Amino acid sequence: MELNFPPHFLWGSATAAYQVEGNNSNSDFWAEEHAEGSPYKDKSGDAINHYGLYREDIALMASLGLKAYRFSIEWSRIEPEPGVFSYSAIEHYRGVLETCHQSGITPIVAMHHFSSPKWLMRLGGWASPEIPNRFARYCEFVFQELGHLIPYALTMNEVNLPVMLRDIFSRIGFIPPVGIEREAWSAPKWRESAAELCGTTIDKYFTFHMISDEESIKLLKETHQKARKAIKQMSPNTKVGLSMALSDIQSIHGGEELAKAKWHSYFEQYLPAIEEDDFFGLQNYTREVYGPGGQLKPAEGAELTQMGYEYYPEALGNVIRKVAKYLPISIIITEHGVATENDERRVEFIRRGLEGVQACLEEGIDVRGYFHWSTFDNFEWQSGYALTFGLIGVDRSTQERQVKDSARYLGRIAQTSSLITN
Repeated sequence: MELNFPPHFLWGSATAAYQVEGNNSNSDFWAEEHAEGSPYKDKSGDAINHYGLYREDIALMASLGLKAYRFSIEWSRIEPEPGVFSYSAIEHYRGVLETCHQSGITPIVAMHHFSSPKWLMRLGGWASPEIPNRFARYCEFVFQELGHLIPYALTMNEVNLPVMLRDIFSRIGFIPPVGIEREAWSAPKWRESAAELCGTTIDKYFTFHMISDEESIKLLKETHQKARKAIKQMSPNTKVGLSMALSDIQSIHGGEELAKAKWHSYFEQYLPAIEEDDFFGLQNYTREVYGPGGQLKPAEGAELTQMGYEYYPEALGNVIRKVAKYLPISIIITEHGVATENDERRVEFIRRGLEGVQACLEEGIDVRGYFHWSTFDNFEWQSGYALTFGLIGVDRSTQERQVKDSARYLGRIAQTSSLITN
């Protein structure tokens, strides 16, 4: 059976600057890696040197048949000190964008993917009342220079993840998609060291992943709205949105109210901030099932990913349907993937996930694209280099790229905009 997708559907894969570029030494995450007692399993170092090898990497994506690329711009490169903007960094990202267009690749740019400049921590980080204007000014500068090359932009990646992390860390035995361990997140000593490396103290050290209280969420919403306005002023034709990490929230008898509350905290509370957005970036990896006593562990014998959560590609279609009930705007799947060494399971994950997307399209839901996480095996935050999400492997001793069958599989789908299911 062949499932056909719309002719202009965006087919691609995604990366984050900090995870692939290497040597983002002016970032708060660099400070966390190098802090005394840091829980990070590895140092990012050169990462996969995408900063130096982007031309070859984008050519490889195009040769595989992929049609789009979602990547992020590193704020700490563009604005290494408050109000000081780097034109050499702008020229680098201009090169990335121009290479995409020359290769027939549509770029989607995230202006923030977790990592922030060290100097922001000196101002109080993401709890600072200055953050909305600071971030908007950064966006304004980038789009003044590069807006004509950026058809789609995410202001921020996974704005709701801090709330998910807060909830997850209150339970034992569940590892969140971003790969941060509960014990490490709450340990104070290494955070004090990280704050010192950022030139500040622990009371001002407030990273993006800590935005989970009412006041900081309010600031986050304002930051998104001001950034969207700044982008539109500089580049009216750029379509702007944000992305959220959304598990498929399910319940058994007695868990309905808990599930409803989780969905509100993960999704509904952010809706006022995106009322004027052009599209919604949906990101999904698994499901969460709630009973009367809270979240249930996966059933005995259930297949688990390297991250420790359930292998459940059907979650994607379910979440699309839930989100579509609230939104009058189009949906782009900006992340969907699985951490596994077994690439056959990745191919299966893509296939079953896309069957769900196709069913949603047949129901009339406006889905415009699918981006797999991730393009490469890369630096997975505190988990280091052990986890393999990539369509393309990397030998980090040589930086040689190793194309997996899953990359070819998604590339064939992108070429024909159709999915063979049997």
